[in-house]
Amino acid sequence: MPLAPAANPLLSTWTAPYGLAPFDRIQPAHFEPAFAEALKAHREEIEAIAHDPGAPDFENTLAALDRCGRRLGRLNMVFNNLCSSETSPELQEVQRRMAPVLAAHWSAISMHRALFARVDQVHAQRARLGLEPEALRLLERTHLGFVRAGARLPADAQERHAQIVQELASLQTAFGQNVLHDESAWALVLREEDELAGLPAFVRSAARAAAQQRGLGEVHAITLSRSLIVPFLTFSERRDLREQAWRAWVGRGMHAGEHDNRPRVGRILQLRQEQARLHGYANYADYALDDRMARTPAAVDRLLDDVYGRAKAALARERAALEAVQRAAGGTARIEAWDWRYWAEKVRQRDFAVDDAQVKPYFPLDAMVQAAFDCAQRLFGLRFTPRPELALYHPDARAYEVHDAQGRAVGLFVRDDFARPSKRSGAWMSSLALQARNGGEVLPVVLNTNNFAKGSPTLLGFDDVRTLFHEFGHGLHGLLSDVTYGDLAGTQVLRDFVELPSQLFEHWMAEPEVLRRHARHVETGEAIPEALVARLDAAQKFGEAYETVRYCGSAIVDMAVHRHPDPAAVDDWPAFEEQVLRERGLPEAAGINHRLAHFQHLFSGGYAAGYYVYLWAEVLDADAWEAFVEAGSPFDGEVAQRLRRCILSTGNSVEPGEAFRAFRGRDPVIEPLLRQKGLLEA
Repeated sequence: MPLAPAANPLLSTWTAPYGLAPFDRIQPAHFEPAFAEALKAHREEIEAIAHDPGAPDFENTLAALDRCGRRLGRLNMVFNNLCSSETSPELQEVQRRMAPVLAAHWSAISMHRALFARVDQVHAQRARLGLEPEALRLLERTHLGFVRAGARLPADAQERHAQIVQELASLQTAFGQNVLHDESAWALVLREEDELAGLPAFVRSAARAAAQQRGLGEVHAITLSRSLIVPFLTFSERRDLREQAWRAWVGRGMHAGEHDNRPRVGRILQLRQEQARLHGYANYADYALDDRMARTPAAVDRLLDDVYGRAKAALARERAALEAVQRAAGGTARIEAWDWRYWAEKVRQRDFAVDDAQVKPYFPLDAMVQAAFDCAQRLFGLRFTPRPELALYHPDARAYEVHDAQGRAVGLFVRDDFARPSKRSGAWMSSLALQARNGGEVLPVVLNTNNFAKGSPTLLGFDDVRTLFHEFGHGLHGLLSDVTYGDLAGTQVLRDFVELPSQLFEHWMAEPEVLRRHARHVETGEAIPEALVARLDAAQKFGEAYETVRYCGSAIVDMAVHRHPDPAAVDDWPAFEEQVLRERGLPEAAGINHRLAHFQHLFSGGYAAGYYVYLWAEVLDADAWEAFVEAGSPFDGEVAQRLRRCILSTGNSVEPGEAFRAFRGRDPVIEPLLRQKGLLEA
């Protein structure tokens, strides 16, 4: 029975600061009646715009569209955040029921003939309207969004398009839930001391905490959280256990039965191909890339081929180093995928005197958060003030009010750093409110979500720190948004541009100046030694080939499956994946970042035919970083302000290529990236 409005906190006014939802009172059963009310209100707003008696113009059509639906938007952001970060069987059931309902709602709006007729009429007159650049951008992006969602399709094709979108929503929801099931259900329990051989204290501490969190008692447990399984694969001397953990990690989503994602992969690809054909494209990759900076699969191929070829050549040199250190240790077994990180760590210890067990005590989580905050203050004048009294969705989540150098409120920042069974894997930035001024000022509420293994204390590896800074870069993109129209705010930019701010911010975590200030030993308070900083800097490029090959392999598979002319003809997508990688000469021991059956970027996220964007954005970020290098300081004030003005604050109000040229004074070049990866001569 639906709850009465008085009993449902989602149906009352949200009175908390920054319009936060009443998280301490929300239950899964509250969402469906709340969505019913919000969807009804949004439909009424849409009908009022579509049937406005006035002649269509920018204000009564485009600006009105941008203003409407905010209640639904806020509710949806809360719902999606809980489904990703603090889910439950009850909430997952609601998610499965709501996915097609929400998809149908947005399809109906996109294909609303009277509404699109007004948008289309204003768009046809755009050249003589005298619109400000941001208003013109909103008009063009809104019109394109309608067209790409099917507004110009014939009636029968529109009906089929809507059916496809709804089925995809259900399949993608189930795909993500299945991956979470496999991650939550598996644990490698370590009971004997010999099973812990080689594991440093920080790994043992995290494994103890994971076992306690899962109710396994006083044992150690290795879970499929990246921040736990990667250190296990790096340090465990038990090769048999490393193989067991690795196979569980790469096998997510590929277990026969209810949670098997392999059939869903095929069905999703078939539906996307049909969707692309309805729009007149040969395949889904062509359709998706037509609204990206890359524009064509051929442009993606050129970038991937160049970098992948160089990385494979460099990987052969890395493998030789691994084999040499293995021989010196008396090892003779062929190096397999579950061995690579173990022997790579031995090379780092031998060649660079860098041992993660010795390095991690200099990177406690809280200090690294403060390092990110300090960089934001030095670059952009931002200050982060804890707001512990604000009710959030989980005790691990922490809220900070953000102010600028003049003391003005910028927004609210929430960080949620620890892995738990109720949270999907990976790391991401999301929002609970988007910045806007149309219809009243709205300040952004930005979330950074990580999956670090909780320890006592929590110590981060260099890659973990990089992840923290990466997501914080996304967070700054959301917080520093300064646009009028919410539909253009923050990170709502083209997919191959959205990773520029995040990947650019990674550079500051490795700056010696930042390390000396914030990387202090968790027990002694001693600053990280200069010699260790130098060794860390030298060691950074070792392993770049391995990571680049793994990334490029996943991006190549993504393009191959979304360019397939007839997905229905493929019976075994994992076998197709293996064939593609064999043909491209992927070294087996390297592997790839994501197998298709757990590739959430593609099948439950927004990166279909778009995993390449991280590399595309790396070209941009490496070149953007050169601007600070050329200025002589990572905190050069003029460059920082130009970065904020041209890229971080503009959201999608400026075409991405134009935004980059405004910052850099020219188009990007690839040489800084190749130099950064040590691949210039490869």
